[in-house]
Amino acid sequence: MARLFGTDGIRGKANEYPITPEIALKVGKAVAQIYAKSSGTAKAVIGKDTRLSGYMLETALTSGMLSMGMDVLEIGPMPTPAVAHLVRSMGADCGIMITASHNPSDDNGIKIFSADGFKLPDETEDEIEKIILGEVPEITPRRIGKAYRIEDARGRYIEFAKSSIQNRSLKGIKAVLDCANGAAYYIAPLILKELGVEVISVSTSPNGTNINENCGATHPEEMCRLVREHHADVGISLDGDADRVIFSDAEGNVVNGDRIIGLCALDYKAEGKLTSDSIAVTSMSNMGLIAAMKQAGIQVEVTAVGDRYVIERMKEKNIKLGGEQSGHLIFLDYATTGDGIISALHVLKLMKEKNMTLAEMASFMEEYPQHLESMKVREKVPVAEIPGLSDLIARAEQEFGDDGRVVIRYSGTENKIRVLVECKSAELADRWIKTLCSHIQKELC
Repeated sequence: MARLFGTDGIRGKANEYPITPEIALKVGKAVAQIYAKSSGTAKAVIGKDTRLSGYMLETALTSGMLSMGMDVLEIGPMPTPAVAHLVRSMGADCGIMITASHNPSDDNGIKIFSADGFKLPDETEDEIEKIILGEVPEITPRRIGKAYRIEDARGRYIEFAKSSIQNRSLKGIKAVLDCANGAAYYIAPLILKELGVEVISVSTSPNGTNINENCGATHPEEMCRLVREHHADVGISLDGDADRVIFSDAEGNVVNGDRIIGLCALDYKAEGKLTSDSIAVTSMSNMGLIAAMKQAGIQVEVTAVGDRYVIERMKEKNIKLGGEQSGHLIFLDYATTGDGIISALHVLKLMKEKNMTLAEMASFMEEYPQHLESMKVREKVPVAEIPGLSDLIARAEQEFGDDGRVVIRYSGTENKIRVLVECKSAELADRWIKTLCSHIQKELC
């Protein structure tokens, strides 16, 4: 059996290995064997996004956990960060989110959180896989667990999210909100409205197959158009499980995660709240962000791609703010994972307090021209072993000098290779992205 866990849980096509009810049942059994106490009082919170296959996987996971003596608290469609919060809030032993995040509706996945709300360490994932491959002992009928539908789960998370900005009024702000037909379709508009925002909501009618379909954080074009059409102050675009967010300014220009992390860091620095005088980002962040932070006296910790690696570095270095260019924004004082809703609330709070537009706040940095391409590949040959590629990268970086770089990596959740070329010269970046992608296409596609 191939390794189940990738960089963000288990993910794949629904009803194909490893996202089958049979594997989900075994995952449920394995999780319960790790966490269920002899008294049978252990419990797990389980949530999902709006994919049709979520029902199938939820039932299988729940059955597996119940059969091993673990109680299950079902919260229905809720954002991933809500599951992470409710695990702690409800004193559960673990949490499971059924989602494939920003992927198409045919995909699905399983994310697991520990009792502290953080994603599982590699050692626990390895232990789960070991149990799945082995024999799981049966328990007596009297020790079978119970399943409960938690009716007030939404209310718990709503109050938690609002409290992250001390329930401050956001009255006077007009926002376009794209919920990606995903997990936040109901809860996100409600939170903003309760805080006084005038909300134009779109993509809030999930049907099981339209999650992320030409909408959400990976397709912000419609959000940007609507911001211009409605003369809104800001656009907010969540992904399918609402752990990512991309913004638009009032002119309909996309404002990505780099700029949001940077403007929040500058505010934290001014308020004396930036622990270690540092932020954490991934290798995909723009070099312009690093330059702007250095100028402001802020250290930038750079990690491998993936919010779990950012969070690990943040915990290690006592950093409270970090994230990814793609919109995973982590406010560690409030959330243990990327939280698109809490991130949006903090941005709106700053706009209100400073009486500034998002464009004004985001103008602190000058972005280097950055070209990113993704290509489907037959197999994930180690990048260093792709014939001729290392020589091409060396030639490109020699031409860039200190003003550019090449980053090539495989997606942790899809069979794709991602090629990033960044340098001060847009012409150079454009020429080298074409050269590198053409070479990779000949070798792998």
